[in-house]
Amino acid sequence: MSHTRHLQDSIRYTFVRPIAEGGMGCVYEATQEGAHHFAKRVAIKLIREEYSNEPAFRKNFVGEAQLVADLIHNCIVQTYHLGRALDQYYMVMEYVDGMNLEEFILQHRALGEDIPVDLAAFIISRVCRGLAYAHRALDHRGNLLNIVHRDINPRNIMISIEGDVKVTDFGIAKAINLMYNVEGEILAGKDEYISPEGAAREITDERSDLFSCGVVLAELICGYNIFEVEGKPRETRRQITHMPLPDFQEIREGLSGELTNILTQSLQRNPSDRYQHADLMLNALEEALYSHGYGPTSEKLSLYIKHLFADGKAYDDDLRHGSKSFGLSISDPNNAFKKPTST
Repeated sequence: MSHTRHLQDSIRYTFVRPIAEGGMGCVYEATQEGAHHFAKRVAIKLIREEYSNEPAFRKNFVGEAQLVADLIHNCIVQTYHLGRALDQYYMVMEYVDGMNLEEFILQHRALGEDIPVDLAAFIISRVCRGLAYAHRALDHRGNLLNIVHRDINPRNIMISIEGDVKVTDFGIAKAINLMYNVEGEILAGKDEYISPEGAAREITDERSDLFSCGVVLAELICGYNIFEVEGKPRETRRQITHMPLPDFQEIREGLSGELTNILTQSLQRNPSDRYQHADLMLNALEEALYSHGYGPTSEKLSLYIKHLFADGKAYDDDLRHGSKSFGLSISDPNNAFKKPTST
């Protein structure tokens, strides 16, 4: 006798505002509505209408949802549902009330302030914690998925106003038995954060993500991306593969030897010379942060963010409050729609 039971319901989503835009789709803040005036804030990632009917892109989008469905960790943005409505595919995701790391960096530049070194290291330690979980994730048969994010950069790192740090957007991640496992044909990731092996279109593994973590950490500490040649992606990739690493203690006065060593090891060109697992980079960061006593916490980061983005200090109020026009091409975005019945 089967003990399987099915529960069907219809859930309504109301779009509130656009919060991010990409070439192939956009992300909205939305309200999920339920019985007895139940309401929950969510984020909805929606494929642009013109791409929803393209098999290759649809396969990518569905593959991303399948990959992250069971990645449940406090340092990864959760995905709740994959649906289709009005001939468009969408993902329902955790809503993070805050900003991405790029906005965090830009705010400091606008104010002419340096990012505190301890908070920079704390943010990347949380990214490493999320990656360590993703890298060792198993499928339902207990087999290692060998997930590699391949696009760690400030836009894909979220910080909530409560000080939580979360990795998002596994759109070009790869894993065993998924189409993303094919490498060598395209460059995966942003040029200024890509690993040397990624820039050379070679096979990547989890150590590639750790190089990208090193690039982001260096940017937080130095105030700029050390490899980027603005407007010249090919030259940027050449810098990533060949440029001698700078003296980080010259760039940032007072930088500890421990954090200098972490930057240097994470940015080694040969993957064998880097941290071999995200746990190892995480442990090194936490030892540097906490071995000498009290160190940064989510609460400290939260207080810092609230001060950083206090009234009148936002580098771009339109961007901060989501009031910019994104020129989206989707079906009736201001009306609520019903998703297909779920089980």
